[in-house]
Amino acid sequence: MTPTITAFESSPDKGRGLARDMRVRWALEEVGRPYDVRLVSFSGMKEPAHKALHPFGQIPTYQEGDLVLFETGSIILHVAEQGRGLLPDDANARARAITWMFAALNTVEPPIVEREQVPYVERDKPWYEERLPLLEDRIRVRLDDLSSRLGDAEWLDGAFSAGDLMMVMVLRRLEGMDMMQEYPNLSAYVARGEARPAYKRAFDAQLAVFTGHAPIG
Repeated sequence: MTPTITAFESSPDKGRGLARDMRVRWALEEVGRPYDVRLVSFSGMKEPAHKALHPFGQIPTYQEGDLVLFETGSIILHVAEQGRGLLPDDANARARAITWMFAALNTVEPPIVEREQVPYVERDKPWYEERLPLLEDRIRVRLDDLSSRLGDAEWLDGAFSAGDLMMVMVLRRLEGMDMMQEYPNLSAYVARGEARPAYKRAFDAQLAVFTGHAPIG
């Protein structure tokens, strides 16, 4: 059965591949799984029909027959378990790959998202200018540790996995910030992820929603 995912009808990232459906698209492309996309407006996300799929009124959602999932970590774990290429066969390596998924979402992403949001919600506050470097230092603490752990390896734990997919997508949220230039190995790591054919197909598919043109290939 072909799954259906939901995505922004009009993405705030203007097709830069930062909206969270991109993570699910990439995972599906990696395992070679066809999928359908249903576009949802901002108002539609708050309607009862969508909130029946995602109780917090966000995207993406994943529907496959009677199965409905939300949260990208859960969706990608399901996709990875149903296909091949995102989780190792070895039980211990598989557990480590899943651990890196959790690390990306629970340890690395929160300070990045907080830094992203503060210009929108706190720019008019008297503490705004003093708060920015504090938030950026929190991100650097995470990047220092991640950079040290990755070293000169190609991926986080042997072969490319769902853990790398999630970590690359989290680090992409730092686009436009000079901070990533301080970590050449992490910049190269992200570039390797972006060079994967499955990533390119997913990116083109998401960009096509914004441009109105069908992806090539």
